[in-house]
Formats: sequence, C-alpha cells, structure tokens
Amino acid sequence: MGKNGIHTLVVGMTGGIGSGKTTVANGFSALGVPIIDTDQLARELVKPGQPALDEIIAVFGNDCISRNGQLKRAYIRQQIYSNVGLKCRLEAILHPKIRQRIRTLLADIREPYCIVVIPLLLETQQTDLVDRILVVDTPEKEQLARVAARDNLSDNTIMAIMQTQADRSTRLQAADDIIVNDSDLETLTERIHELHTHYMEISYDH
Repeated sequence: MGKNGIHTLVVGMTGGIGSGKTTVANGFSALGVPIIDTDQLARELVKPGQPALDEIIAVFGNDCISRNGQLKRAYIRQQIYSNVGLKCRLEAILHPKIRQRIRTLLADIREPYCIVVIPLLLETQQTDLVDRILVVDTPEKEQLARVAARDNLSDNTIMAIMQTQADRSTRLQAADDIIVNDSDLETLTERIHELHTHYMEISYDH
C-alpha cells in the first residue's frame, strides 16, 4: 500500500543543485505522471498573507521583504548560508508545513505512481514519505556550469550551496534508481521512459 491508503507508488526524487531535477520532472509529467514539487510548495507557503511568511519575518526582520510584500529569496539564501542557526530556524518553519502539504496532496492521487521532488530528501530525513528514492546524478563540473549559467552565481557561492547538501556518494548509496544526466536530452528522455515503464510495472505489485 502507498502512503495515501491506495496503491500509489511514491517515488522521491532528489539530486544536487544543477543536476537537472526540473528537466527530469518535466519528462515524467509529459507522460502523465503526477509531480509534487516541494520547491513550488515552499514558494506557495511564503506568499503574502500566509502564516509562514509572518514567522519568517519574525526571524529575519523586515529586510527580508520587498516593497510589494514578497519574500526576498536571494536575501534569505545569503543569510542562511552564512548562518547555520538561521538556516535551522527557517527549516523549522517550512519543513513541517511542506511535509503536511505533501501528505494532503498524496491523499488525492489515484494514478499508479507519482513523483515527489525533494531536493533535500536525505538531508531533511523525509525518506519515510516515499517508497523509492530516485537520484538524478550529474558530475560536479556539470553542476557548476549549469547553475552558473542559470542563476548567475559565482563558483564559490555554488560550492557553498553544494556543501550544505548531501555529497554525491551519499545520494548514490541511498538510491533505489539513478538517472545519470551527463548527456543530451534525447538520452535523458530514453532513461525517463525506461523508468516510467519500470515504475508502472512495480506499482501493481506494490
């Protein structure tokens, strides 16, 4: 049985920054697979008027809010990577709310399997929410190049972010399934289709 009381296989997808999790999730979504993206859930939780936003302001002060009431994500990111205590307090605000939201969404899913994208799946001990762990794996130099191009961050900043994440070997050891994303989109799509077939097959035995 799945975590939601019906026979839905819950696949938790993780991977380091810049590994291509969004591209992989989009590939599964194109096949009709329900996707729960915890980054998206986090963004929804910190919108103006949400209780989590007030809690974050209480910790980080009014400097974390823009003139139109939006959370300054870059400011928060800068603060937490230079202060572990603040990082822990932010996680204490968001993670229980994200976890509850995941459970609520899972309860409504009727498809054979779904994917929950949790970038910090291992680091935040949320593996109990999922039945299998899918790791998107990318060589470190590829991660650096992708994130630098996408977010306009320095190598030092990207490395600092990577230091807060589980290392590559830890992720790979925890994986039930692995997608190596170091080639072209066609190769990646083929691997997604292979895993889709596999998950559909094992969901019926789940």
